Amino acid sequence: MESRVINNKHSIKKILEGRKKLKFKLVMQSAAIGIIVGLIIVCNRILISKLNSVAEYLYEYATFSVVRLIFLFVGLALIGIGIGHLVRKDPMISGSGIPQVEGILMKEIKVNPLRVLVYKFIGGTIALGVGLSAGREGPSVQMGACVGQVFSRFFKRNTTEENYLLTSGASAGLAAAFNAPVSGVMFALEEVHKNFSPLVLLSAMAASIMADFVCKEFLGIQPALDFTGVKVFPLAYYFSLPILGIILGILGKIFNKGILKSQEIYALLKNMPVELKVAIPFLITGIVGVNSPILLGGGHELIMAMSKTNFTLKILIIYLIIKFILTLVCFGSGAPGGIFFPLLLLGALAGNIFGVLFCKMSNLPQIYIINFIIFAMAGHFAATVKAPITGVVLITEMTGSFEHLLALTIVVITSYLISEFMNLTPIYESLLERLLKKNSKDKSEEELKWNGKTKTLLEISVCMESYMEEKLVKEIQWPENSLLVAIKRGDKEIIPKGDTQILNGDYLVVMANEFEAAECLRKIKLLAAEEV
Repeated sequence: MESRVINNKHSIKKILEGRKKLKFKLVMQSAAIGIIVGLIIVCNRILISKLNSVAEYLYEYATFSVVRLIFLFVGLALIGIGIGHLVRKDPMISGSGIPQVEGILMKEIKVNPLRVLVYKFIGGTIALGVGLSAGREGPSVQMGACVGQVFSRFFKRNTTEENYLLTSGASAGLAAAFNAPVSGVMFALEEVHKNFSPLVLLSAMAASIMADFVCKEFLGIQPALDFTGVKVFPLAYYFSLPILGIILGILGKIFNKGILKSQEIYALLKNMPVELKVAIPFLITGIVGVNSPILLGGGHELIMAMSKTNFTLKILIIYLIIKFILTLVCFGSGAPGGIFFPLLLLGALAGNIFGVLFCKMSNLPQIYIINFIIFAMAGHFAATVKAPITGVVLITEMTGSFEHLLALTIVVITSYLISEFMNLTPIYESLLERLLKKNSKDKSEEELKWNGKTKTLLEISVCMESYMEEKLVKEIQWPENSLLVAIKRGDKEIIPKGDTQILNGDYLVVMANEFEAAECLRKIKLLAAEEV
């Protein structure tokens, strides 16, 4: 290892000097990316809204005529085939897009970011505009990440900066999709980058704030879910919250299993072209649109309707079942679209059902049903995505109220613990694992050759009670062709030696071959992760 340190001394010195100015550069670049992402998501949201209006009119117009119905479904089939053609040309635009972003950061997936950006914008906008049971947040995150990558490559940034800028773009995408800048930052830290690096925090914050500012400038400052007249939940009824959390933890398990099963079912149709698979949810959406337009889309309209209308228990159960099936049909096909909003809607429906039953049994006034709806959205998100902090912050920002923070947190913690007890794998982690299996390719010997021109930097956080904690650098068996070049400890950056001790909370800066980075990152993360 000492010989490699000597040979790479000049390279390491250059890297560390560049890192000193990295914080300021990242903030400025991320702010610029946030503005670009904000403008793209504004266009995306406006187009989806316009297309929704046209689609709803056409569904209603076709209701009273067989000929019109035939034309409607032929049109939907053709649109589905067209979107399927885009998916065939670049499979990375299918589904949510969040697993793809995580795969890129793990060095496991390579994409053409400009092509993905264009195709995802077109495919996602049309799919959501027609009314597929999908959310805009997944495509927004992926499009934001693509903007970060395109920006980085246009200005010829190194791979380390590209990772930060990609994460910044992803956080800006979520912030713009939901008018929730803090949630964008938390999602970048908790789910996308999976560590609380100060560099990630600052760059994601700059991008999210600017993207949110742009969206509010064009679309207004109201929260995504503008509930009115919501009262603080009475302390005397807090005993109901853990019960709701347990139910949501179980529903999270069912949802995750359903999403994965839907992909397996579509995979059985081996001889069916991708274009026809993607057309299936468009046709089913047409049937729903003609008969029950309120079930179209991600679920925003239905959530707002529940906050103002007392649906019967029977209707709520029917809506829950239909929306669950619709979401599985849409996502399993590979059509571009996220699962954020559909899973929030399913949580809201479950919360509404629980609220109706609880109010009848406990004599709690029905005005508090809306509270259960809000709590359940966060709880179902936490159980499914396994990102509890993001769940709390997201629903708080989306509703524009901090008065429910305590009750919300109780439901989220309970649902999260139940999902942990059932060994539920986070949905995006499961989807990423399947994506990597599907797209795995053998790397050539030339790619695996240690080459000074293809080095990259990796940053890994050291967790408490991990194998690495309190060990000396020389005691660690580092992956082959990797080199520890720095240890970030607070505001200090330490040049490591053999006798340097690694502590909990350190950030390890490791240099590795670009083509071996994924395996190197995986091995070091195992050594630095908390022991279970």
